[in-house]
Amino acid sequence: MGAYYDEIEIEDMVWDADKRVYHYPCPCGDRFEISRKQLADYEDIATCPSCSLIIRVIYDPLDYEDYEEEEEEEEEEEEEDGEEESTSSGDELEDAMDKLTVSDATTETH
Repeated sequence: MGAYYDEIEIEDMVWDADKRVYHYPCPCGDRFEISRKQLADYEDIATCPSCSLIIRVIYDPLDYEDYEEEEEEEEEEEEEDGEEESTSSGDELEDAMDKLTVSDATTETH
């Protein structure tokens, strides 16, 4: 395929941790995007979701061959963090229940 808008080195792209993609500005105002998984699968075409332009990403595929293992480790860490948070929330609830007191005070109204 020879109809690339441009060829861009991966070092010139910016990593977006929230969307988990590398991106590069597109002339249409949006941005070209490519994921680490795509790079690990030897895909070198970043697309713009708003227009038909594409760029070729220049990178070393060997830098991404361990991507799947790294991704699994990151997901496990996130799950562990989530479990720790839910455990600590449960502990806080238990502590609050221990400190809770109920009084038998009755008030009379005339």
